Amino acid sequence: MSKSAPAAPKLHLTSKNLGIGITEKNREAIAQGLSRLLADTYTLYLTTHNFHWNVTGPMFNTLHLMFMSQYNELWNAVDPIAERIRALGYSAPGSYAAFGQLTKLGDAPMEPPSAEDMIRRLVQGNEAVAATARELLPLVEQAGDQPTTDLLSARMDIHEKSAWMLRSMLGE
Repeated sequence: MSKSAPAAPKLHLTSKNLGIGITEKNREAIAQGLSRLLADTYTLYLTTHNFHWNVTGPMFNTLHLMFMSQYNELWNAVDPIAERIRALGYSAPGSYAAFGQLTKLGDAPMEPPSAEDMIRRLVQGNEAVAATARELLPLVEQAGDQPTTDLLSARMDIHEKSAWMLRSMLGE
């Protein structure tokens, strides 16, 4: 599910002189990291929703409902991430092209995989999103950006729990 991301698209500064106590250099780096988190989250949302629609087999009802719960949570996560980017003075990415450049997750396969492979892919996706959030955390803490620290902590918790629950379905 993981891919090497090409160079990230350039951020668009919307507010240059914010008096929020975070330097412009740190705001830009944090906004870039949050843009990657947004792209990973949205990509995982699309994959999870795809699998919700296309799951089959003996675990259909359980997985259909679990995937729905997870894609709804992911859908509700994208807005706070994008709004935090805006609060830092940058425009948030919002196109498939931008997300494709920013995400480290691969796209869902054209042919629906087996239910077990769906679960495995979603485990990997949730772990990757948690890792994206964790990679940004040291910079955010060093910059004293408590709102972003809180956002990242919440996202790591949710994705790590989702990965654990999915792994448990596989007996791992």
